[in-house]
Amino acid sequence: MGIEDTLKAQRKFFNSGATLSVDFRIQALKRLYRNVKKYESEIGEALKKDLGKSRLEGYFCETGLVLSEISYMIRHVRGYAREKTVYSPITQFVSRSFIKPSPYGCTLIMSPWNYPLLLTLDPLVDAIAAGNTAIVKPSAYSPASSDIIAKLIKESFKPEHVAVVTGGRKENSALLEQKFDLIFFTGSQAVGKEVLRHAAGNLTPTVLELGGKSPCIIDSSAKIKLAARRFVFAKFLNCGQTCVAPDYVLCHESIKDEFVRELKREIKRQYGAEPINNPDYGKIINTKHFDRLKGLIDKDKVVCGGELDEERLKIAPTVMDGVTYDDAVMKEEIFGPLVPILTFESYDEIYRDLADKPKPLALYIFAEDKKRIREVTSRVSYGGGCINDAVVHLATSEMGFGGVGESGMGAYHGKVGFDTFSHKKSILDKKTFIDMPMRYQPYKSRIYEKIFHIVLR
Repeated sequence: MGIEDTLKAQRKFFNSGATLSVDFRIQALKRLYRNVKKYESEIGEALKKDLGKSRLEGYFCETGLVLSEISYMIRHVRGYAREKTVYSPITQFVSRSFIKPSPYGCTLIMSPWNYPLLLTLDPLVDAIAAGNTAIVKPSAYSPASSDIIAKLIKESFKPEHVAVVTGGRKENSALLEQKFDLIFFTGSQAVGKEVLRHAAGNLTPTVLELGGKSPCIIDSSAKIKLAARRFVFAKFLNCGQTCVAPDYVLCHESIKDEFVRELKREIKRQYGAEPINNPDYGKIINTKHFDRLKGLIDKDKVVCGGELDEERLKIAPTVMDGVTYDDAVMKEEIFGPLVPILTFESYDEIYRDLADKPKPLALYIFAEDKKRIREVTSRVSYGGGCINDAVVHLATSEMGFGGVGESGMGAYHGKVGFDTFSHKKSILDKKTFIDMPMRYQPYKSRIYEKIFHIVLR
């Protein structure tokens, strides 16, 4: 079945009202849960093949988080789908005002290659819970993962409810030519602009989960050893190919040398003396991205790492010191295992520099100074982040995840995700056992003016 025919079948299915039943949604989510568990081993093998992820990393960064989101939504969807009564003003006497969550309809979910299972199925879970149909388009850059995603979705849903379209740019273009009721895209800013341009033609609401250069601030009050340990975990997870990875370090000059020393120690402790040969350390997705990252390495500024293996597409964790905003590595999102170290003297420098740059998807600060933490988290605009940690803020269904400005629009996970895939109808239910005459012509102005003055005061 072609893309156009699939969408027609989904629209017919949605218009039948089949997805409105909360029981139907829960059963669909349970089938998906069972099949993710069923194919857990194959998912791990696919992630290893595409990205070099170890089984443990594949589970706690992808499969486990997907299962957690499904479980969370199964427990809460009945409450989220209920109508919510709100206050009715006296001018609407006698009535009931309420908000009714309603699915948008036929949705498109376009996902990237770096966390192929997580970033495909998490938004799908939210879309299903909200009562939508969905066409899912995984990335062509992670073919093994796309194949297993297609397999488990086909076993979990009828195509008129959820369908998978595989392929590359041709299929992406064909999908964007169709009229969907909502588009959910995760990927680069450049492609996000193209998605938004197509969506504008049909006035289609769009959620964009993009990226950007997410800074990590190391304050002079930070616990340096712990900061280095948590930074190394977050930065080199998935070989740095994480949209919320700390992109670069802004380190207070008074503790920069100490922090760099601890980074070197932690890289060796976590990945061994030769990280590039560690079987649990990932690889770059393809030659194109490998060559791009290779071009960002300034050998004169490398103080740790820098080893390359072009055959296996591996780049060792690489730290560059003495970096400035004029260096090539600071001109684009890195999306790889390179750590540029910049220093600062005062926070006025940080606020000034960040205000002139695109808003990042994440910001991290390591500090013990509570006043400084409150100031940074208030003054800088960014999607979300952590205090004294990095990356792990997205691993909860209780908080929405999304960007701001250039790093995206809209959010998902848990209740926020349900709301993202729902339109909230505002409805007034006016009772018929009484009818107030003052609303009708002819108006008796003086009497009604006094009445309205009293009522609205």
